[in-house]
Amino acid sequence: MEIRSNAPVAIVGAGTMGMGIAHVAAAAGHPVTVLDTNESALLRARSATAAYFDGAVAKGRLTGAAREEIENRIRWSTELPLAAEAALVIEAIVEDLDVKRRLFGGLARVVKFNTLLASNTSSLRIGAIAEQLHVRGRFLGLHFFNPVPVMKLVEVVAGPETDPGCVDAAMALMRAWGKQPVRVRDVPGFIVNRVARPYYAEGFLALAEGLEPAAIDAALCEAGGFRMGPLALADLIGHDVNYAVASSVFEAGVGVQRFRPQPAQHALVEKQWLGRKSGRGVYDYSQPMPQALHAETRSGDLGIQAADDPGLLAPLVSSAVAAGLCFSDGGHLERETIEVEGIRIGLGDGRSLSRRIDVDVLIDHAREFSMAKTVVISARSPVKAQIAADFLRAIGRNSLIIADRPGQLVLRTLAQIANAAADTIFDQIASADDVEVAMLYGANHPEGPLSWARRLGCDRVRQVLANIALETGDTLYAPSGLFGQS
Repeated sequence: MEIRSNAPVAIVGAGTMGMGIAHVAAAAGHPVTVLDTNESALLRARSATAAYFDGAVAKGRLTGAAREEIENRIRWSTELPLAAEAALVIEAIVEDLDVKRRLFGGLARVVKFNTLLASNTSSLRIGAIAEQLHVRGRFLGLHFFNPVPVMKLVEVVAGPETDPGCVDAAMALMRAWGKQPVRVRDVPGFIVNRVARPYYAEGFLALAEGLEPAAIDAALCEAGGFRMGPLALADLIGHDVNYAVASSVFEAGVGVQRFRPQPAQHALVEKQWLGRKSGRGVYDYSQPMPQALHAETRSGDLGIQAADDPGLLAPLVSSAVAAGLCFSDGGHLERETIEVEGIRIGLGDGRSLSRRIDVDVLIDHAREFSMAKTVVISARSPVKAQIAADFLRAIGRNSLIIADRPGQLVLRTLAQIANAAADTIFDQIASADDVEVAMLYGANHPEGPLSWARRLGCDRVRQVLANIALETGDTLYAPSGLFGQS
């Protein structure tokens, strides 16, 4: 099966996603029909499309002639039978199983025998939507990400009875549209909404334990390397939407506790504190955004020793040498340990500081210590925290002090994301390469979770998770079977 570059495409649903898909398809050369039963929705979409192309021309991304050519390829209608002309029909309507089933039942009666039918669902099973169709072999999922013209990823989801040739055709077409398609088995959440779950979950778990939201978000941006913290991102998405996806993935019987929804987020949904769209979520948007309080520091000479093998802390030691700090022999120190003014500072391994009798201060992991502008620490006392903060300031880093907890914050989050990614491979939902691509292009992660795990060492990740699971007593942190085989 092949869908040619000039084949007609129909989009059902004139909302943000449908409109974005229409823009991409038209730009790729297809005549596109956008269908919606609501005339007002079509008018709004036409107006928004004109504004979008105006902006593209103003920014130099399109010439006036190209804009006119693309815009002229798009027509707007309330007449569903017009889908009969299409080689591909993509549904982008409300996330309601019964509504989608009725729509595709109607489409199946009007389209040609070889028309490919696709749903843009983000959380419903493709097999469930197609259950009552007689054309199940030509039905699959094409899950785009918002904003569609910008986001490269498309999850191509084969239902239980989807013809493999249709999947191949969809993959080829998405590449022709300039997208990064990935194949995924038909499970709730597909790749991105499964593997990204722990990012939000760990944010809400830390919030429930009393950590300040601004500190949580700052730690994961400034040390974890993420573009936006989990709480601010959930506020942006909307807690009703984000919590519904979490519930869908968990309730569908994936059998892994790490996907369970978090009560702290559910409480926001119950109060209708849905995030930016309601004016309040984790943060109150009628007020200035709170900022994380980095530790204040003092100046003065510091006596420093470093282990012969500083391991992942090597960039901090190098920065100390470059800063001209005074070193003495640290051959007695354990690997990945620094001593400052008699205070031992060690790198976290999943155990809480209360279980680490060998150190006074724990450094949480950073994705790249050489680049991280903030280092997250936990300390046995304010005095010891102050000495660690003074050292970090002397080498050009801010410090963020958090309460002692198993896995701290950044390490715990990165390990859990890697755990979910490993599950996805172990359960044969997607390939390792496709999981990496999905998280890079669909979730804007700075690095694939499996790449991070390999850099740290899969055995080490497994031990971190085992340490957290043992101390918390929570199967949420049970290491994936993939790590168990390492």
